[in-house]
Amino acid sequence: MRTSVRREKIRFDSGGAQCAAWHYPSANGGCVVMAGGFGVTKEPGTDRFAERFARAGFGVLAFDYRHLGESGGLPRQVARVGEQLADWRAAIGFAASLPDVDPSAVAGWGFSLSGGHLVRVAAREQGLAAVVAQTPAVGGWAASRNATSHQTPAALLRLFATGIADAVGAAAGRAPRTVPLAAPRGRVGVLSTPDSLDGPRALDPDGRHGVARQEIAARSALRFALYEPGRAAPRVRCPALVVVCEQDMAAYPPAAVRAAHRMPRAEVVSVPGTHYAPFLEQHERVVEAELEFLIRHLPVAG
Repeated sequence: MRTSVRREKIRFDSGGAQCAAWHYPSANGGCVVMAGGFGVTKEPGTDRFAERFARAGFGVLAFDYRHLGESGGLPRQVARVGEQLADWRAAIGFAASLPDVDPSAVAGWGFSLSGGHLVRVAAREQGLAAVVAQTPAVGGWAASRNATSHQTPAALLRLFATGIADAVGAAAGRAPRTVPLAAPRGRVGVLSTPDSLDGPRALDPDGRHGVARQEIAARSALRFALYEPGRAAPRVRCPALVVVCEQDMAAYPPAAVRAAHRMPRAEVVSVPGTHYAPFLEQHERVVEAELEFLIRHLPVAG
């Protein structure tokens, strides 16, 4: 049974919205800023890893993007690239200002879409000492083409039509039309890869979090279809750890490996398994690799 670690709920401002976060106090001056994947909130998305980092002495700031989870922002369940990148920058700056944190020892951790975001953030943000990108979504069109090969043409057409209708409705001030983050082949959802359906089992096996809203505005699903943060990889100057799952169908492993090879100071950890393997059968191997990386690269107290 897991033992809980001490944490407190705090909020910080990002673009006029209040982002909610869990703060785990730091014992060594280091802090890991964390966020979940596409539409995934902080508890199911970060708790298992955050607790391990905290037990090793690192502080953690695990946050929800605006419009999601406990963070502010209207309308709800909407994800926008620019806003989420701004939320990362605000979270990093806020973490560096915490009294228990050495500003030179702040790292970023993200999986799936958040891992992709971190590539772009680290390319511009001078306040990051290191980055952990776990099964990062960095591949743009190649990744989308790979993922849509698991869906039927009719369901893809319905997703596209729903996204257009949602975008038109947004212009008229109507509430978002949401679609599931994952759905079986033939049903409308952001992803229909077999491993995308493992989300509840991987992120909330005990039902502690409820995995409450496993849905996102359809307009957001279309907006991220061609998102390619891997292009920023050559500008990432801090040490980076890229965790790749060899049978990942939801994120595209070749794109993650290519992005890592273009980062001047990147390391790749490749493990067998699909998208959620780091939360499931490969958890110990992955979390130990991430801890070893953070200990090597964050200038923390012994």
